[in-house]
Amino acid sequence: MKKLDELTPSQIVAELDKYIIGQAGAKKAVAIALRNRWRRMQSDDGIRDDIMPNNIILIGPTGVGKTEIARRLARLANAPFIKVEATKYTEVGYVGRDVESIIRDLTDLSITMVKAEMQERVKGKAAENVEERILDLLIPPLKKPAGFGNTMPRLKSSDDDSFDAGRASDEEMNERTRDKFREKLRRGDLDERTIELDVRAGGNPTMQIFGPAGMEELGMNIQDMLGNLTPRKTRKKTVKIKDARTILLAEEAEKLVDQDAAVQEALERVQTSGIVFIDEIDKVAGGTSGSGQGGPDVSRQGVQRDLLPIVEGSSVSTKYGLVKTDHILFIASGAFHVSKPSDLIPELQGRFPIRVEMDSLNEEDFYNILTVPRNALTKQYEAMLASEGVTLRFDDNAIKEIARLAAEVNASVENIGARRLHTILTSILEELLYLVPDEIREGEVLVDREYVLKQIGSIVQNRDLSHYIL
Repeated sequence: MKKLDELTPSQIVAELDKYIIGQAGAKKAVAIALRNRWRRMQSDDGIRDDIMPNNIILIGPTGVGKTEIARRLARLANAPFIKVEATKYTEVGYVGRDVESIIRDLTDLSITMVKAEMQERVKGKAAENVEERILDLLIPPLKKPAGFGNTMPRLKSSDDDSFDAGRASDEEMNERTRDKFREKLRRGDLDERTIELDVRAGGNPTMQIFGPAGMEELGMNIQDMLGNLTPRKTRKKTVKIKDARTILLAEEAEKLVDQDAAVQEALERVQTSGIVFIDEIDKVAGGTSGSGQGGPDVSRQGVQRDLLPIVEGSSVSTKYGLVKTDHILFIASGAFHVSKPSDLIPELQGRFPIRVEMDSLNEEDFYNILTVPRNALTKQYEAMLASEGVTLRFDDNAIKEIARLAAEVNASVENIGARRLHTILTSILEELLYLVPDEIREGEVLVDREYVLKQIGSIVQNRDLSHYIL
């Protein structure tokens, strides 16, 4: 994968095209927003902090690729990414979680991401340390006798020369034995042999504190303090050497990582490249009720006002330190069937200057979704059955029929976009997936148009069945 500074907006769109069909306008908008981040970092120090991110609202029905675009964009940028539902904060009486927890969760994800990258960098050194630890368990190094190596002078006796010669001989034998076992370890000859390890016991009991905004942070800090006061417990565990490598490699890699540097890099990454995807924002954008007072609309507007500070830029307290949200990219999405973006409070509207309307998917789009992307559903099912030794193949006419049926059901029942393909393919392949491997152990299975119609043709024709099954 190319680095962000090597990706132009058109190249970003080309990368998104590998996984997402259509939606050229949305891809163009997010590509520009992503490139603008790199442009900001290259600008002069005097103006860099004043360049605000291009927050985006994606408008369109469910299943057209809104979430997938944001998720793929984050992977492309190697950026911390979190998806939240705006409706999560609209419980009656507003007893939902503190909205600032979005940034805390994003920071936790960034810490995990950075530590994993750092551990990958030191994997070679960690593997060497694991090898030595396993050798210490198999062939313990010789222990020096009490007083050995003492710098205090002592009288030389006639036995000293024989003692030193014997000592050297023992050490040489021990080292030669370790070398032989090291070669066996590297060849994998000892993988099935068992050893006893000291592994960490389960984590400390967790503490949940429920209450108004801010109490969540208090609960988090109390739990951290309790965790630091109580030492980590270990327990003995007998495992095969091949499994011990995995356990010890994680421990050794963690030891080699500079924890302070990891935290600093993670905080910087959140603040400069973090992406927050707020789904169903239209559900908190409702207009006023008949009386103009009370009802759920008060809660909706309250959620908008709570979201506003982190979107426009504020400092959020986390257990790793303060996180500034000024340059985090926020992408919101919603169907906006009942409400419209102008129903959001003016301050929040101003923080989402870019609006992109997503296209509904048609029969041709469904056909492309099943054939073009690297992770197309048809390719996923082919890969799963290949693991059982069965070759699954979809005839082109079968794929066209599946696309036609998906478009028909979406038009007659409810439009759920590309998610309809999941339900239809599951119904088509249910019997086959059940028979493998008990009755079908190997060979090729062809799914053609006749097979598709046999499995779900009658269901599609019956509107009531379509409503409940597809």
